[in-house]
Amino acid sequence: MKRVTPWATALAAVFGLLSLVGCDERRIRELEEDVSTEVDVRARFGEPENIWQEADGSRTFEYNRQPAGHQNYMITIGPGGTMTALRQVVAPHVFDQVRAGMTEQEVRRMLGKPAKRMTYERKQETDWDWRYIDPPTTEMLFTVTFGPDGRVLRTSRSLVQRDGP
Repeated sequence: MKRVTPWATALAAVFGLLSLVGCDERRIRELEEDVSTEVDVRARFGEPENIWQEADGSRTFEYNRQPAGHQNYMITIGPGGTMTALRQVVAPHVFDQVRAGMTEQEVRRMLGKPAKRMTYERKQETDWDWRYIDPPTTEMLFTVTFGPDGRVLRTSRSLVQRDGP
């Protein structure tokens, strides 16, 4: 029986992530704002995790790469049926917009589906985590803590801890 080492497992995970990122980069290059259509977006990214209706008649498609990846994409289709924006939203400049008092839905619309949700009954708090890369290669977690009313209490950023040597 062949023994799989932790290094081999880690290496396989890295190659898996790189192939996912590589596919996304190719898909993104194939799309052009104000030219590509909803059909083009769906052909490259598939069915969205969620579709958010916007006040101006546009729709925002949510494409998640959590928990295996470090991105979440929001792709906006304007009222005319063409793509008007493609944003990678799991990023520090977006995290800076999360404020105390925001609702769970407001945060979800901003960042997409979290990688992990944990509820702490005694504290009456729930943490949502998103994985991201702090350039060039540091793997990080952005955590939003919600109170019992479903509103943001605080946010934090931390280094992802790895098991093993």
